[in-house]
Amino acid sequence: MNIQVNGRVLTATLVDNSSTAALLEQLAKGTITYEAHDYGNFEKVGDIGIELPQNNTDITTQPGDIILYQGRNICIYYDRNRWNFTRIGKIDNITRQELMRILGTGNCTVTLSLPPDQ
Repeated sequence: MNIQVNGRVLTATLVDNSSTAALLEQLAKGTITYEAHDYGNFEKVGDIGIELPQNNTDITTQPGDIILYQGRNICIYYDRNRWNFTRIGKIDNITRQELMRILGTGNCTVTLSLPPDQ
């Protein structure tokens, strides 16, 4: 999956569950764009406007993790947190510092899409 934010395109490797399958089904129809805001000094989170199935488990996040929260919020983690979430995937080959620089401070617009070859 591609994630576009603040002029950068990041790639993510997705996990295999019904949540990511439903997300991929939606992305096959077109991009998903949402407004993300900082929360708790460890994530950017925003409502994606659709409900996805949840596969919640107790997770300790790492920078770069992509998490589904309450079925309709996508969180991009830039620090650690522990909670009952659904794992979606992880941003490829990125450090915490680089991710924080790309996400910036305050709100940002995030666009999720499929790579051109899918």
